[in-house]
Amino acid sequence: MSGVDAFGIQLQRSDMATPSATFTAIANVTNLGGPEIERETYDVTAHDSTDGWREFVGGLKDGGEVSVEVNYDPRDHDTLVADFEDDAPRDYKMVFPTQAGGGNWAFKAILKGFKQEAPVDDKFTGELTFKVSGKPTITPGA
Repeated sequence: MSGVDAFGIQLQRSDMATPSATFTAIANVTNLGGPEIERETYDVTAHDSTDGWREFVGGLKDGGEVSVEVNYDPRDHDTLVADFEDDAPRDYKMVFPTQAGGGNWAFKAILKGFKQEAPVDDKFTGELTFKVSGKPTITPGA
């Protein structure tokens, strides 16, 4: 198989209740990207490096960002603006659809940006940007 249909993916937001949190899907997601994991590399090349080739070691890792586009509806999405006021990261899950084998990426994130647009000749849209804090946990699908 050369590709998997992405239809049905969900970004779920935790209510952060203890001892057991409830995750609820963010409504009307039209596009979802990330986490954009990356890591730094440190150049450790020395005058005695083999054959004059640069050498590197792995450094700190970064969970990157998660970007979300929605068909904006203030009744569904304005509750997320409260997350912008939180200094502490919240739990989120990107849940893959069954045709993609299920599974998920769980991560803590801070809502870094939220904007909406209301063009005269098109639908109301919104864009949210989350900064991942710490290591995302990947649960592979079947």
